[in-house]
Amino acid sequence: MYPEPTPHVPVQRAVEVHQPTPYPPAVPVLAPLAPVQPNAVPAVASIVLPDGRVVTGYAINPAQPEPLAAKPAVSRTAVNLALGGVGFLAVCGGLILLTSFTAALTAFITQLITLAAVIFGGWIAVQIFSANGHQGGTTVNIHKAVIKRNKFHS
Repeated sequence: MYPEPTPHVPVQRAVEVHQPTPYPPAVPVLAPLAPVQPNAVPAVASIVLPDGRVVTGYAINPAQPEPLAAKPAVSRTAVNLALGGVGFLAVCGGLILLTSFTAALTAFITQLITLAAVIFGGWIAVQIFSANGHQGGTTVNIHKAVIKRNKFHS
């Protein structure tokens, strides 16, 4: 059913070993510091104002503004979608927390009602089954009440 196993001879390949070549450490060459005269003296400009005065001074090149930063590679739509997704997840998480809080509050109120019923029921049971026959309440003689009622209606 299955073919007979045949021995396989491993293939031998030539191996090249590459050794890294270290770079010599860079040694900074320090030039002696000496005051140097500028190569050319800047041109002096003179301007005659409308009232006849003459203003003389060096020409100043206007400051070049910094180049504008390149626009990011991510589009505004993609950023808005990502922020919307984060907001949606935050709302979902808040709703889950609200649901959990509501369920816990409901269970807590149910337990309080049950505890009150057990305590009140126990108090009633003690009043009914107490052996001392406490006489402090209003006692109604049912037999006389029935008779009075029968006489009242007849």
